[in-house]
Amino acid sequence: LHALPDATIAVDMPIGLPDFSSRGGRGPEALVRPLLGARQSSVFAIPSRAALYADTGNFTTVEAWYAAHRRASEVAMTTSNPPRGVSIQAFGIFSKIREIDQLLIARPDLRGRIFESHPEVAFCRMNGGTAMILPKKIKGTINPAGMEERKALLCRQGYDKTFLDQAPPKGAASDDFL
Repeated sequence: LHALPDATIAVDMPIGLPDFSSRGGRGPEALVRPLLGARQSSVFAIPSRAALYADTGNFTTVEAWYAAHRRASEVAMTTSNPPRGVSIQAFGIFSKIREIDQLLIARPDLRGRIFESHPEVAFCRMNGGTAMILPKKIKGTINPAGMEERKALLCRQGYDKTFLDQAPPKGAASDDFL
């Protein structure tokens, strides 16, 4: 934000948390899933704001992390129809979702610069409206063939393969880097 004060920023993070979660998720999730075909599972529904901000305490052990997930799921169950808990994937990024939510609440002037995006939707758009054929992950593990499919598409858009093959920045996984 400081380095590029006039830039428009697209983030792979939900923006605009619902007070109540309905079947299919928020409008953005429901709108993009049909575009992605077999890749639509990469777009998961975000639970309610209350579940996202549930008091999960500090977790320093795996057991405490799962207990915190259960507490957030309990809140989500009471603020959704049909009642549903929180996916592990969503819970894993709760702190980052809260970070951007708090930023946009504190700095409403940024709402015209920071937008929600989704990588698989971006790849679909770059690919002429056709979703990627291969998954980027299989059972939580990077799928090299799926990553190469995405890198090839990015190269057709002007990216240098050497750039795309570099190690991701600290804190990012290789699929997040792409």
